[in-house]
Amino acid sequence: MMKITMLGTGTSIGVPEMLCGCPVCCSTDPHDKRLRTSALIETATTKILLDCGPDFRQQVLVNGIDRLDGVFLTHEHYDHVAGIDDLRPFCKNHDVDIFAEQFVIDHLMQRIPYCFGVNKYPGTPSLVLNAVAPGDIVQVGDIKVEILRVFHGKLPIVGFKIGNMAYITDIKTMPREEMDKIMGIKYLFVTALHMKEHPTHQNLEQAIGFVRDVHAENAWFLHMSHRIGFHSETDATLPCGMHLAFDGLQVNID
Repeated sequence: MMKITMLGTGTSIGVPEMLCGCPVCCSTDPHDKRLRTSALIETATTKILLDCGPDFRQQVLVNGIDRLDGVFLTHEHYDHVAGIDDLRPFCKNHDVDIFAEQFVIDHLMQRIPYCFGVNKYPGTPSLVLNAVAPGDIVQVGDIKVEILRVFHGKLPIVGFKIGNMAYITDIKTMPREEMDKIMGIKYLFVTALHMKEHPTHQNLEQAIGFVRDVHAENAWFLHMSHRIGFHSETDATLPCGMHLAFDGLQVNID
């Protein structure tokens, strides 16, 4: 049995937004509090992280994460990689493998070069960078991850297929041949930014259409802004089998 935990389900600036006094940002419902999007996949013997954003430290403390066997990055944007330096505690006994496309690796080496130099400063994380590409299948412990091509507007990024589950954040479009790889998927986690059209993300209507296009049995929407509305109200309007994800959501994947 495998389990996915949603460590964060918010957009790049999270919910509530700073300096915003809208009803959603002022909500007392914990479902309306969203850290930056990230997820933990775990089996009895293996734990992997999907994206490592600026809220990673808080997510570790809240969820009691005690080990990581690998980190998979969808792309290089700050809200998906800004927590990498906080991997330090997980490197005390062994290196931590990071899996990402080569241009994302290049970006990391430019952004945090002190983590990868020959004479590293004491205490910096011990990271091993592994280049992957769409079509690759990566085995970490007993978890097998297939790399999918996704487009974040015009930016090529990746999503992940793991058994009967697909995790696709920051999507605007996906090539048909990649959609075919997740046709009939049992568990789908996919972006639904908010209600209006956006140049680089699916809105809620487009996300619902995507779920139907791939004939997913069950779907949860993520990477949401405060403009998605109150969790309880928007979730109640969704078609059968579709839900708004929320921070702390756990789903068992058979």
